[in-house]
Amino acid sequence: MAAAAPSDPTDKPHIPVLLRPLLAAVAPVDGVWLDGTFGAGGYARGLLDAGAQRVIGVDRDPAVFEMAQGWAGEYGDRLELVQGTFGKMDEYAQDLDGVVLDLGVSSMQLDQAERGFSFMRDGPLDMRMSQSGPSAADLVNDSSEEDLANTLYLYGEERASRRIARAIVRAREESPITTTRQLALIVEKCLPRSKPGQSHPATRSFQGIRIAVNDEFGELIQGLEAAERALKPGGQLAVVSFHSLEDRIVKRFLALRSSTGGGGSRYAPELAAETPAFKLTSKAIAADDQELAQNPRARSARLRVAVRTDAPAAPVDRGAVGLPGYKKKGKR
Repeated sequence: MAAAAPSDPTDKPHIPVLLRPLLAAVAPVDGVWLDGTFGAGGYARGLLDAGAQRVIGVDRDPAVFEMAQGWAGEYGDRLELVQGTFGKMDEYAQDLDGVVLDLGVSSMQLDQAERGFSFMRDGPLDMRMSQSGPSAADLVNDSSEEDLANTLYLYGEERASRRIARAIVRAREESPITTTRQLALIVEKCLPRSKPGQSHPATRSFQGIRIAVNDEFGELIQGLEAAERALKPGGQLAVVSFHSLEDRIVKRFLALRSSTGGGGSRYAPELAAETPAFKLTSKAIAADDQELAQNPRARSARLRVAVRTDAPAAPVDRGAVGLPGYKKKGKR
């Protein structure tokens, strides 16, 4: 099979999801902000244009900084670019006026077949945001059947995880699984054909594998804790999530670290707040009809905003915030 030709991510304009309501929620924008998921630079540019004195753009993907070379100079020293992870943001800056996190994989990465994130474009089974370390192909070909099933279930919420894991193991015994098309076809054969309007059968499996490859949930918790350490009192934290698992983690983290605490339910443990480190400013914000018409990918997006208090920063219980694979402390 011929290698997929590199795609040009600049072919389509990048539309930052929920940028308009985000800027409205944190207005007036001033001071120093950190964009922990720089990507195509949409949020950073939006913040700078809205009045931020300086924005520090952080991303683990080295390719995004090459793509920014054509416009970053327009902002001079108001824009600082740092290759790294947002879980270490407090090492890059302190006393921030705001932090923005746009979670998950970017549309820019999905549109590049050679990055191997999407089942819609055949390419190498990669999925590494940092372009380093073990790839999705390594995970798929080297993990045990049990570990594969757990990955698909915990990170992709795939109910047919065991069936798909067995099919992957059978397929790789014949030949290694090295492309997105190979993996997508294996998953498709395990599930009923999707109906019009439903997501592709491989959606959950690809999500689960991508999250595991990039340790997205572990990085998310570290990033939220790092934001708590890096923000000054009155500083604002704005997080955009795209699926229920990561939104649940953000929601529970903010509940746990805010004065609301959270009353819990029969499905989730009660979150007893300590000294509040954040104050919630609103409920989750979703895309309006105008944005959905411009950018259908915004349909599942949720924006949550909170303001930092002067309480000391503290680590959180991974189980209490719903991190898959963790149990709340004190629970068996």
